[in-house]
Amino acid sequence: MGTEGGITVRRALELPGLRVGLPEVVASAEGLDRMVRWVHAGEAPNLPALLKGGELLLTTGLGIGTRPADQRAYVRRLADRGIAALVVELGPRFGRLPGALVDAARTAGLPLVQLHREVPFVAVTEEIHTEIVNGHYALLRRAEEVHLRCTRAVLGGGGAAQVLEILADFTGNPAFLETADGRLLYAAAPGAGARAAGERRAGPDGAGPLQVWEGLRGGREAREAPPAGAVLVEVPGGGAGGGAVRARLVLLAVAVPTAAVHRMAAERAAELLAVVLMQARQEEELAARGRGDFLTDLAEGRVASRDAPAQAGVLGFRPGCDPLLPVVMRLAPEAGPSGGWSQLARAVTRELAAVGAPVLLGVRPAEGKVLVLLALRPGADRTAQAGRAAAALRAGVERAGLERAGGRAPVVVAGATGGWESVGAGLRHAAEAARAAQGLPERPWHDARRLDVDLLLWRLRDHPDLAAFVDRTIGPLLAHDRASRPALLPTLEAYVAHTGRKAETARGLHLNRQTLYNRLARIGELLGTDLDDPQTVLALSLALRARRHTA
Repeated sequence: MGTEGGITVRRALELPGLRVGLPEVVASAEGLDRMVRWVHAGEAPNLPALLKGGELLLTTGLGIGTRPADQRAYVRRLADRGIAALVVELGPRFGRLPGALVDAARTAGLPLVQLHREVPFVAVTEEIHTEIVNGHYALLRRAEEVHLRCTRAVLGGGGAAQVLEILADFTGNPAFLETADGRLLYAAAPGAGARAAGERRAGPDGAGPLQVWEGLRGGREAREAPPAGAVLVEVPGGGAGGGAVRARLVLLAVAVPTAAVHRMAAERAAELLAVVLMQARQEEELAARGRGDFLTDLAEGRVASRDAPAQAGVLGFRPGCDPLLPVVMRLAPEAGPSGGWSQLARAVTRELAAVGAPVLLGVRPAEGKVLVLLALRPGADRTAQAGRAAAALRAGVERAGLERAGGRAPVVVAGATGGWESVGAGLRHAAEAARAAQGLPERPWHDARRLDVDLLLWRLRDHPDLAAFVDRTIGPLLAHDRASRPALLPTLEAYVAHTGRKAETARGLHLNRQTLYNRLARIGELLGTDLDDPQTVLALSLALRARRHTA
């Protein structure tokens, strides 16, 4: 019995059907361990063209030809088709195999066997095919046994790690679960158990599975061109369409060669892993949504401040008496995660772990936002922690693959710090400010305390008086820029941003002062106003801000 579920040429010659023909190997005996995929009997001269490879060809030689050139060409065509062996029954056509035939088989490395007695080809075919089918059945049974072990492990509460551990023990090689883009999720070595990516314990041989993966799969080229003998099986699920791939099961031939039964077992295990990962994603998403619902209820006053610590504790958030920093991230509409929010929540949680403080994170998919409560340890600076939290949130979006080329970046807003009695109001203020900030120039993060004017204007964005105010205040300038160059609106925006300080405005715009003075004079003429008047600058600042929310 061969390891690939068929039989070898050597085994086929040992079976009674061929053994009674007194088989004699006359060329390429070193190839007798080739696997026989099927048996074919025939005499046609064009028979090689009909074969697919792996066949044991039985013939009396009628189609081989009588000329040495024809005989050599016949053998070359068989070798090119990749057959397992050529078996020729001696008799009326050949009393002994021609030298040209033997030499050609030896040159091509094709096992050539002559039968000294007549055998019924039908009986030989039936016997070998029965052996092959039995071999495949034995492989399926072994793979099914592994599948049952994996199933019992999953039903008993195990997850992807336990499935990989069973596979590694069965194959005698390390097993890995990767993301679709090649990042390692889990690794397992035979007899050493499974571990998540990031753990660095070495196995009994001194080289843990993580080190093996880094050496054989860690580089981009290794992921694109798997090592020889590796088994790669896609784990389907998630994404757009029922067949989308979001994970990959990998077996590497490190200790022993991989075999067909290993692929069978891996394919069965991949089906289970798809269910395990889908279940984990659903559970993660439900948990993240549940935390998002709690934080939203807290922000909207549906959770009393006296009850909030206990409810947060149930969710695993126990900050003690430390002040709390509310942070809200709102995604651009086009960046909403189509494959579920669990991936985003998981990625952001990993990034926030580096902040080194208790964190409660929840999602609100319908509103496209992530809500966070971050405990500030004694001595922690609010601005610094808000910046670190914002960087972690943005990195989580990138890790989850939600960035869109040319799309708007997510908006992150940090609210005011406080205890449980005030953090709900801080969350609500940050969430509302995040909506208003989506129309503002991009920044790493916004301080909700500095967005009150923009929040007020955003709330009035649909009021006709606000649009009329914008048109009355800067309308002529907008009309100029639509028809003429250079555009003057950027000059006015820079002038207002620097609160009317002309020297700083010129430096910010990289203009000489005379050019700036000329542009400001032209703006004053178009608007019919004095740009040196503080009240005028205030009105223009409000109009420019309002335009971002009404445009």
